[in-house]
Amino acid sequence: MIKNIYYIDAMSENAAKRFGDIFFNKIHDNLDEYRRLIILCIGTDRATGDSLGPITGHKLISTVDSGDVSIFGTLEKPVHAKNIHQTLDYIHAAYDNPFIAAIDACLGKPESVGYITIGEGPINPGAGLSKSLPTVGNMSITGIVNVAMGMDFAVLQNTRLHLVVKMAEVIHAGIYAGLKNYQKSYSRINKNIV
Repeated sequence: MIKNIYYIDAMSENAAKRFGDIFFNKIHDNLDEYRRLIILCIGTDRATGDSLGPITGHKLISTVDSGDVSIFGTLEKPVHAKNIHQTLDYIHAAYDNPFIAAIDACLGKPESVGYITIGEGPINPGAGLSKSLPTVGNMSITGIVNVAMGMDFAVLQNTRLHLVVKMAEVIHAGIYAGLKNYQKSYSRINKNIV
């Protein structure tokens, strides 16, 4: 169950800053310098509405220092229903007690479309399409890309790419800024210890 959830309008002027501040606070409170941060971007580029995760992962992989964080799920190598089990098995074998920030698109109420959520706890990918996939994440990040109306696969196929790309830009910019602030805070702590 997701707790302490925040809603951010992706079209608002300060969306990336607000997202970055929340992201920083969540990793600052839950992550120490010895625990690996995994950003798991879930979705596929075969449906516009479900491409939020891979687009975000594509943006992150080219800008985030891989020495500090591992990113799974990009346009080139998406994490989706057919490979999520293997990806999670790999993550848990490769990293001791990782902190996973899971990113996925979702459908919601008409008034919520265009909002990004960030909260504590796992997400349930594929739930909107009645897929039985594992819940995943210590932190959940979702983009409400369209309206849930029963024919959800068709809705995902007909989602505007502009909205998905805008949300991916906000999430990318926020994570990037949050990680930079996190690195600065740890370098200040380490300097004070010496």
